[in-house]
Amino acid sequence: MSKSKIEESVVTRSGESKFGEQIIVLPSITNIYDDLINLDVKYVLIGLPEDVGVFANHGKSGACNAWDATIKVLLNTQNSTLNQATQLCVLGHLDFSEEQEQLSKWDQNNVKHIKKARALVSEIDKEVSNLIYNIVKAGKIPIVIGGGHNNAYGNIKGTSLALNKKINVVNLDAHTDFRALEGRHSGNGFSYAFAEGFLNRYFIFGIHKNYTSQSILNDTLNADNSIKYNTFEAIEVEKTLEFKYEMKEALRYISKGTFGIEIDCDAIANIPSSAQTPSGFSVNQARQFVHFFGSNPSVQYLHICEAAPTKKTASQVGKFITYLITDFIRANSN
Repeated sequence: MSKSKIEESVVTRSGESKFGEQIIVLPSITNIYDDLINLDVKYVLIGLPEDVGVFANHGKSGACNAWDATIKVLLNTQNSTLNQATQLCVLGHLDFSEEQEQLSKWDQNNVKHIKKARALVSEIDKEVSNLIYNIVKAGKIPIVIGGGHNNAYGNIKGTSLALNKKINVVNLDAHTDFRALEGRHSGNGFSYAFAEGFLNRYFIFGIHKNYTSQSILNDTLNADNSIKYNTFEAIEVEKTLEFKYEMKEALRYISKGTFGIEIDCDAIANIPSSAQTPSGFSVNQARQFVHFFGSNPSVQYLHICEAAPTKKTASQVGKFITYLITDFIRANSN
């Protein structure tokens, strides 16, 4: 992302310093690893504006809009001793405009089009995993915004290859996204990463009982001790589990190794997303979650996905994701 593009988006105000005025950008991108390795920042922000994985999973489109909604808000966030922009490099976004153009011509009810979309997701996987690989190899922490949860695969694979070891993941999600290996889509990023040896321990935080099939319970969650979970209902409805205690339990499970944080906006009540829910964790609980796990030194990346803002909701979604970004940076840098 160019400095001039950022300056166009910043609304300056006398006596104030905005993120967009202080944030770090690369003068040019030739070799991401070489460009980043000597850069004095800890975090690298990237956008993945695509809907292909969601389409391929029969979900509702709109995840391609989350990056634009977020960057507009983030660049106009206050920069201060409480909120330091100089720790963050805005790398920009991967260009999926051609893939999105193809998608616009396809029908979700057409089996052939679904197959084509799943093949396209595999191509997107290569771009995402390569980008994450270079960022992590350069010693930086990626903060990944937008797109479907299919991109968890690229995050996990890229990080695993850069560190030359399997990694762990905690996923705040209404769904397991551990579905069958039936061609890539937004519902099986974790199952593919696990099957291919990039994912070690996986904790799914707050799955919804109404949207977890018996086959998922039989084939994955109860069949392998590499996977643990709790349910939203146990925490927020039945009150047999307590939110903060469960975060500690999840951290105890994943923090024995390097781990990534995945936030699926489907898990947050009333946030526009590919599977928007009226019943879910609150925005403030999501912020607590990111702060809690982000403060651990073993964390390697943050991924916020599946938000699907409309023109009407773009500002609110952008604010929500920006809160998560800044919460993570503050927690992790302390």
